[in-house]
Amino acid sequence: MPTNCAELAQIEASGEVDDAFPDTLKEPILRWVQFSTIPRLDYLVDRVFEEFKHDFYPGENIVVIDNNGGRNPAVIREKIKFAARLRPDNSVESPAYARYYVCSINRPDEATLVDTAQLVRERKTFTKQRLRSFLKKTIDHEAWSGAPWCVKPKVAEEYRINGEIPPHLTYENQMLQRKVNLAMKKQNDFEGQLLNFHPGLPLLKPKGQKNKQWSQDLARLTDEYQRALAANPELSKVPQEQFIKGPNGFVQVNGFHPLAAKGHPKPPPPPPPPKYPIEDLELAPIRDKPPRPAMKFLSDDIPMPGPVSHALDSGLFMRSVGPLLETWDTLNVYCEVYQLDSFTFDDYVEALQLTSDTYHCQLLVEIHCAVLKKLVNDVNDKNGQVQISLPESSIAESGDSSLAGDSALPSPTPEPEIKPNGRTTRSSLAKSEAAELRKAGHSPAVETRVHCAREMEQSTRSYDWKARLRKRDFKDGTWVYIIVGLLYQLSSDSRRRKSCDEILSKLAPTDQEATVQTAISQYPLTDINTRVKILEILCMLSLETKAIRNYMEDCTNNMTDYRKERIDMQRKRKAAMEDLRLLHEESKALQPGSRTASPIPELEELNDSKMVVDTEEEVEAEDDGDAVMDTEDEEPHRGRSLRRANDRAAQRKQRMEEERLRKERVQAEKAKKPSKQEKQYEKILKKIVEAKEQIREYEEEVLVIENDLREADCPRTRVLGKDRFWNRYYWFERNAMPYAGLPDSSTAFAGYANGCLWVQGPDDIERQGFIDLCKAENDQYYNAFRMTVPERKLLEEGDAHVFNAREWGYYDEPDQLDKLIGWLDTHGVREVKLRKELQAQRDKISTYMIKRKDYLESNEDKKSEGEEPAPRVSTRTKTYLDPAAARRCFTWKNLMAEYENGHIHSEPKPQATTRKQAKAAKKVVEEEARQTRATNRQGKPLTRQGTRYNF
Repeated sequence: MPTNCAELAQIEASGEVDDAFPDTLKEPILRWVQFSTIPRLDYLVDRVFEEFKHDFYPGENIVVIDNNGGRNPAVIREKIKFAARLRPDNSVESPAYARYYVCSINRPDEATLVDTAQLVRERKTFTKQRLRSFLKKTIDHEAWSGAPWCVKPKVAEEYRINGEIPPHLTYENQMLQRKVNLAMKKQNDFEGQLLNFHPGLPLLKPKGQKNKQWSQDLARLTDEYQRALAANPELSKVPQEQFIKGPNGFVQVNGFHPLAAKGHPKPPPPPPPPKYPIEDLELAPIRDKPPRPAMKFLSDDIPMPGPVSHALDSGLFMRSVGPLLETWDTLNVYCEVYQLDSFTFDDYVEALQLTSDTYHCQLLVEIHCAVLKKLVNDVNDKNGQVQISLPESSIAESGDSSLAGDSALPSPTPEPEIKPNGRTTRSSLAKSEAAELRKAGHSPAVETRVHCAREMEQSTRSYDWKARLRKRDFKDGTWVYIIVGLLYQLSSDSRRRKSCDEILSKLAPTDQEATVQTAISQYPLTDINTRVKILEILCMLSLETKAIRNYMEDCTNNMTDYRKERIDMQRKRKAAMEDLRLLHEESKALQPGSRTASPIPELEELNDSKMVVDTEEEVEAEDDGDAVMDTEDEEPHRGRSLRRANDRAAQRKQRMEEERLRKERVQAEKAKKPSKQEKQYEKILKKIVEAKEQIREYEEEVLVIENDLREADCPRTRVLGKDRFWNRYYWFERNAMPYAGLPDSSTAFAGYANGCLWVQGPDDIERQGFIDLCKAENDQYYNAFRMTVPERKLLEEGDAHVFNAREWGYYDEPDQLDKLIGWLDTHGVREVKLRKELQAQRDKISTYMIKRKDYLESNEDKKSEGEEPAPRVSTRTKTYLDPAAARRCFTWKNLMAEYENGHIHSEPKPQATTRKQAKAAKKVVEEEARQTRATNRQGKPLTRQGTRYNF
């Protein structure tokens, strides 16, 4: 870029910063930061933001929050400050505060007194990013440590801020103060040492000390020690090992308590640990951590610092990826306004890449025709009123001027007066030649023709592009000529001239005949980048129409209703939860005591079976014992023997079995005849089950309402978040559209809409403030982390990078998504928010990534099957297209237009000869649409909120 263009761009960007930042805050902030010694700009921004976040000034536009939570825009008229109240001991009794007189914008004559707690600023009015940009533009400091921040002279003169640096903040005084502090530190270190005057030890003396005062003090101390030694000679017999050096400069001598070293400073306490999250780039880089997973790119020109390793051969440039995503999102968000079925992003890209059978692809043709129909009304609708603002056509101006020239009579030109020629000299000849050269230099340059759209419009002035568009004349590719006429009229605007001329040079080349057929034949020869430019211009124009604005207002009103419904459902759920809690308490009070102490029924059965087994084992053991005794070879026992022992064991076993059966009968009788308390307890349990079911229904209804809110949020595309290098992450299905597209579209079987997580590079303003630092900040960052921010970006992002907002990459696999979530650092302010959003949406994103992969693989299988030779088909009456070899985009049909209009956009409206035929045709169309479109319980077709019943 030339130097003058860069300067103009910088001036333009600085003007945008000035316009965006509140004017009422500029002067107080500049006065506050003047001569501030806060070292880093980031710390200064944080300090200023906290200082002025809750401080407002007269003339500032703010929002007043009333007692009901309503937000009312107002303007501050007057500010009243109240000083802090102090107690006699100088402690604060009540802090300082302020009150404001504000005037509502709707009622400027009425003033209201409000507190600071009732005032807030509009979103994105006073942010750290704008504050940083403003400060970086208006203040500066010298390149030495401790230099104060100074307002730039031009800005200081504008706001009448004193720019003279105080004497104690100048460089000379700062250096002198540092020398004095260093000398004082050396003197204090020497004074802190304990002087040892033992005769056998050398005298401690500071190196190079020339202070006379110190010499006098040393002499005085020596005399006092000698006098004390003469009075008590035992002092000289102190053994050497009695001197023990303690911690922190203490010395213990001969059993005395330790003495504090004079002037020895205590070690400073360790710095407190940082309170996370903090600025992402202030976190130390982890060198052994794996880099971010590699992204994929849709374009051929991959943004890499080195040579491109491979190309995709898609014909798409990186500068067209952003408009491509923007147009797809616009067409799917406002598909109900355009009367278009939703379509997948992959089908959209494939349709734009077609070079053959272009006009047979209904998706490509219907998109252009549907958007064009919103720019100009039908001939029967308000006489075909144009819904957008267009510049005046140059053809009309030239026609008017030619008519005016033909009607006006030629006025006689006055003959120039003949001046007498003077004497011709060399100097006069040189002057005349210079004048001729000057005239030739100022003569207007001849404009080079880059297209023949003007001639094409002049040849069809009787039936121009507006007339064709009013009559919906789109057949046989005539919509391409309508685009040529529209772009030619838009080229009269200097802001759009360059892009329009670039498109017109391909649709209406100068080496071709200026006819409608030329434009129709040239469109299939254009590449995907040109087609994306055309759709970008058409979509931007359609957003100005009343239909889109009305749709936005309806969505906003619906969102307000949905929020009220959600609050109502949450209130009902809260009441049901309270009822459930009371039922639980009542059930605890009514629970029978036997149930509280009784074990689990399964354990009871286990204990009963164990008891029976034990008794049987005892009986068998006794029988076995008798049998053993009978089988012994020894002589039998001569004493008294037990007769009928086996009979008694059988009787004991029978009695135990009868007792067990009796207990079971008692328990069965109790179960058949529950008590009054048990009956009431059972009723409470049923109520608890019903309450839980009601709560579950309320929660499902809240989820449905939240999904409706998400689909109605159409004014803007919401970003998931930003990473440490200010890359933005988008999931376009997040808001303003169903996750899988309209449930009744012709390609609803695909099961997804976009199926990718898109990554956009940082904006230029963010690069200047956070990545491309100035030399001083860059050196400071290098000293802290041994690398610069661009070097860290190349290291931690791996092999794939995006460097500006015009570059895009994407992820389309769940494994890459999981690795990306693991790469994000939760200690950074931006990445902790991005990680939270990705984790919340992880299951949905992964689901639609898998569906996209299955859809693309199924189409590849169909193509491979279609390569086999097809059976012979008669093509006498129509052109035969093999459906197996057809592309994905050919399966899309505009069912919404057929259902609502009875025909698609590119076809003329069918005219029935009789009422009976018209009624029959309408019935057939409705029947076909009823079979293809999903309906609700009342039999009505679902809108985009039809997905609310799919959980």
